[in-house]
Amino acid sequence: MTKLKRLPLKKEHTACLAEYGLQNVPISACCCLRFAAGEDVLREGHPIGWIAIVVEGNAKVCRTAPNGKSLILCYNISHGLIGEIELMTRQVNATSSVKAVTELECVAVSYQNCLAELKTNLVFLNKLGTELAEKLTASSDNFTSTALCTGEQRLCAYVIQNSHRGLFCDTLTDVSCSVGMSYRHMFRLLGKLCEEGMLEKRESGYCIVDQEELARRSRTAAELYQRV
Repeated sequence: MTKLKRLPLKKEHTACLAEYGLQNVPISACCCLRFAAGEDVLREGHPIGWIAIVVEGNAKVCRTAPNGKSLILCYNISHGLIGEIELMTRQVNATSSVKAVTELECVAVSYQNCLAELKTNLVFLNKLGTELAEKLTASSDNFTSTALCTGEQRLCAYVIQNSHRGLFCDTLTDVSCSVGMSYRHMFRLLGKLCEEGMLEKRESGYCIVDQEELARRSRTAAELYQRV
């Protein structure tokens, strides 16, 4: 893993700790971590020694199948915790990979120095439990979308949710896995959306030309993704 950029805590970081009931943990056991876009936050199967609260930025979570293919489980971590599953299941290694999509800033709390506090602090555990329940709901919504919505609906919803300033520039192999269709079929659908004037292909990605029509096409799938 890339060497972590560890920075001292600021007032907004201590406020994040207080929101999770962790205002009394030793400051020496905490630090601010910053990741550049595209940088690994966690690598599946590699040691994890901290739990982190996201301050700002976006990240995606991936799992790798035995055949080497990756599936994006979540493409928009913009708040909440990273590493909570490993904490609660006592995993020494990360169970999935997390990669920064934009610049990402987190407040990290060391397992080694704060494990007893993390396991007994009721405010923290209640927050953690709520977030795990929300992620379970999001996972169910994603499964429902894949099972019941058309490929076009899923793709349109995904483009809307993961575009930035009107530009969609995700890695297309990742997109095809995330929306549950073959790369070839997804590429055909993107071409169709371009022909029909909803998207415009550019060197940097796909520019959204007709947001309103794209949203109309996504309809049911978009409502599910909005809950993620």
